[in-house]
Amino acid sequence: MNPVDTDEGTPVSVKIRERIQAARKRFHANDNIAEFIQPGELELLLDEVQEKMKGVLGSLVIDTEHDHNTDKTARRVAKMYLKEVFQGRYVPQPAITEFPNAEHLNELMIVGPITVRSACSHHLVPVIGKLWIGVLPNEHTNVIGLSKYARLAEWIMGRPQIQEEAVVQLADLIQRKTQPDGLAIVMEATHFCVGWRGVRDLDSKMINSVMRGSFLKDANLRREFLSLIAQKG
Repeated sequence: MNPVDTDEGTPVSVKIRERIQAARKRFHANDNIAEFIQPGELELLLDEVQEKMKGVLGSLVIDTEHDHNTDKTARRVAKMYLKEVFQGRYVPQPAITEFPNAEHLNELMIVGPITVRSACSHHLVPVIGKLWIGVLPNEHTNVIGLSKYARLAEWIMGRPQIQEEAVVQLADLIQRKTQPDGLAIVMEATHFCVGWRGVRDLDSKMINSVMRGSFLKDANLRREFLSLIAQKG
């Protein structure tokens, strides 16, 4: 039975949360919960978030009824969160076509820089930067199109994130999809929780990396990857 048509007095967020809890799954800020959202519920969730955003604006003592600049802000913010900046929580993983490594490619491949946009899960303000992905395939590695790496990165980053965790999530996903001998990811980003508030340091950036397989074991391969992305930065 479709829960959209029943329990009309129960907020849709409660229905979704109950399904997740019944399945004993997490629903942290950077988790994807698309499998627990049924058709039509995302629009209902948008309406619910809109109403709660109106309450937030009211508590900030903003007269949205008479201020033409903010009379539609609650709807805009709800739509931005659910369908744009946090979309990676609410939609399934993008379809990725995989091909066998027919030519037995085994040389270093680098994709990047890929522009990434996320939000700090501490303050819900932007994290914007770029990342590079290095892959050392083997004869059993699944080959995916270059643009697909960007799609996977966008899906992972489109959630409230901590940069260190986001890079690990992306590495885990690519590792599962392609099964390479080696995988390396480097991300560099500006955090608005540092530049917009707090110390307000606009020049500060965070750089972190994940190295798997051959990149972890082979220092020469690691140096080659880091040297090549430095030249293209």
